[in-house]
Amino acid sequence: MTPDEFRRYGRQVIDWIAAYQEKIESYPVRSQLVPGEVLDALPQSPPETGEGFEGVMADLDRVLLPGITHWQHPSFFAYFPANASGPAILGDLLSSGLGVQGMLWATSPACTELETRVMDWLVHLLGLPDTFRGNGVIQDSASSAALVAVVAALHRAGDGKPRREGITARYTIYTSSETHSSLVKAARICGIGAAAVRVVDVDQQTLGMDPACLETMIAQDRAAGAVPLLVCATVGTTSTTAIDPVPEVGAVCRDNGAWLHVDAAYAGVAAVCPELRWLNDGLAQYADSYVTNPHKWMLTNFDCTAMWVADRAPLVGALSVLPEYLRNQATASGEVIDYRDWQIPLGRRFRALKLWSVIRWYGAQGLRAHIRSGIDLARELAGWVEADTAFHLHPHHPLGLVCFRPLWPRLSDTEADAATLRVMQRLNDSGDLYLTHTKAGGRVLLRMAIGAPGTGQRHVRLAWHRVAAEVRAETAL
Repeated sequence: MTPDEFRRYGRQVIDWIAAYQEKIESYPVRSQLVPGEVLDALPQSPPETGEGFEGVMADLDRVLLPGITHWQHPSFFAYFPANASGPAILGDLLSSGLGVQGMLWATSPACTELETRVMDWLVHLLGLPDTFRGNGVIQDSASSAALVAVVAALHRAGDGKPRREGITARYTIYTSSETHSSLVKAARICGIGAAAVRVVDVDQQTLGMDPACLETMIAQDRAAGAVPLLVCATVGTTSTTAIDPVPEVGAVCRDNGAWLHVDAAYAGVAAVCPELRWLNDGLAQYADSYVTNPHKWMLTNFDCTAMWVADRAPLVGALSVLPEYLRNQATASGEVIDYRDWQIPLGRRFRALKLWSVIRWYGAQGLRAHIRSGIDLARELAGWVEADTAFHLHPHHPLGLVCFRPLWPRLSDTEADAATLRVMQRLNDSGDLYLTHTKAGGRVLLRMAIGAPGTGQRHVRLAWHRVAAEVRAETAL
């Protein structure tokens, strides 16, 4: 593809994306296809000769678009937001155009130093501890960040021995029933094993981790010869946005020499609003690592996970490998950061470009306005649910997620949960909106996560009316 051809087709791609954003509400939120439908529409063999780009654009509309679930749709309320914005898309395009491999400082100094600066900007924007300055890195996901945290904790707890000799001690990791599954996966990958992941009780009202239970479990495990390795405290759980008491959990970690990893993947970026800085309670005193996702609620398209460590030495010590072909003068000087030592893979994209573009386009004020809009709409939705006697509002909704369930007075709990899931299935099948479910207190709850850039009050109100109408239709059956 020549530069002139790139210009011509590039303009078509940009125009296509802009048109898609303009008409996104016209599509069903969730793809209406059945399994295999896209696969059947694609040739079984690749072309022998090049076909040009016109066919790609044609099949994008004909084959792929019907199989797309539209995460940027204003009526997408499932999971958590996966924000994309114009400046982020353009920043990602620049990253692709440059084609930088940012594994070492020497392979592109700007890639490394922009990332360091942008991560320090986030420390300022989110009101994070000063110890995080210069200790931030962009990972691909919070799951990778959890794995990296476990590896760093192993290095510190074993005084470097696991790096050389493997795991010889019995280590334990502590989560709650509400913690993200990535911690179990990290334990499997590291060879600690899923059985070493101990599930701590939660407060039945808040669903936050019980620090007293944590302390008891650690004492029992230590008496049995285990080494308490890491505790994951969550600020805004995936299920209901429950918040673990980080200061109390952190104090238990410090008393027992355990690494405290704080997972604020969804909620952490909300601290861009000064009135929400309480989300950071306990970080300065206790957190060894902290993670939040600009690619969820901060208008930066996937993948972009912000991770910080209070002390980089265990992280770099665990992951640094320096074969001859990577040796260079800058690395040998000790004056630069080589982010290859802060992550699992060697190669890395220039992710900082899109985050840099977003922060510069919106500024702190624009980012705060986006977060506050989602919170205000969620508060409004919670009010409508609470006022309707046919529904139960799950407590604790200070952010953009609202959890609730219909009341089915004539049905058993099992029958009621099944009815709730039938309602959700019909709503999602309609294409008018998309929501998900969870379980809390043994009961099925509907989840509506608000935060897409295009979502306004009319979308939330219309979704609520559709939910209420569908519940009443189910009741009449």
